[in-house]
Amino acid sequence: MSAILLASECPPDDPGFCAPTVLEFYPKPWFSFHLAGMEFAVTRIMFWSWVATAAMIVLLVLSVRRPQLVPGRGQWLGESAYSFIRDGVAREVMGREGLRFAPYLASLFLFILANNLLGIIPFAQLPPTARFAYPVFLAAITYILFNWIGIRQHGFVEYLKMNTVIAGVPKPMLILVSPIEFLSTFVFRPFTLAVRLFANMFAGHLLIAVFSLGAAYLLTVGNFSLIFSPVSFVMAIVMTFFELLVIVLQAYVFTVLTAVYVSGALEEAH
Repeated sequence: MSAILLASECPPDDPGFCAPTVLEFYPKPWFSFHLAGMEFAVTRIMFWSWVATAAMIVLLVLSVRRPQLVPGRGQWLGESAYSFIRDGVAREVMGREGLRFAPYLASLFLFILANNLLGIIPFAQLPPTARFAYPVFLAAITYILFNWIGIRQHGFVEYLKMNTVIAGVPKPMLILVSPIEFLSTFVFRPFTLAVRLFANMFAGHLLIAVFSLGAAYLLTVGNFSLIFSPVSFVMAIVMTFFELLVIVLQAYVFTVLTAVYVSGALEEAH
């Protein structure tokens, strides 16, 4: 399926191998419109992101619509996903204070997971999180959240001080250490949070695309290349299962780091 979708983007008069490029992440808009002086375009990526998000919302709504003492499959799935984040992330990382953030953390995890899974779902075959705008937007929400909580908890001056002035460090050294701490907390945190998710999903999609297209191409060139086509096909399958592991892991890491940052904003100054 991946090979078919990618091959459709190749020039029809080019008999050579059509390697995947970054243009795959910028599909042609289905339609566009203007609103408040800005242009909006609906693409295949946006459509499948809507589908994945709606599917997760429906799953969670159905899981709590008619709760039973002995849960059915849908209720069990929804409760298990929420309990996993509530107990394994919110409570484990933030303690009892983290329980009030569990709904947001669970929503964040499921949203990222659903959109990541589109990278290996037939007909979609492209994770929206491989577009940098998605991780940047999610990282911006986390950035605003933990800073807002920190400022509300400690006050602006005290919050800034606790993230730039390390207790026990000699005052002359603070000239060097404080700017580093400031950049680490207020610049590098959101940047690395976004890049980590984006880079993993981007690279994973390209690897699957290369092996999928390679398998299809080797079937058409003749000679001894036909022998190597199954090898490329098997590698595409192997990379798909490996990508499934990365999909879950990256959703989990993003959620855990969000919990860590919020927890750090709640802690008392040392």
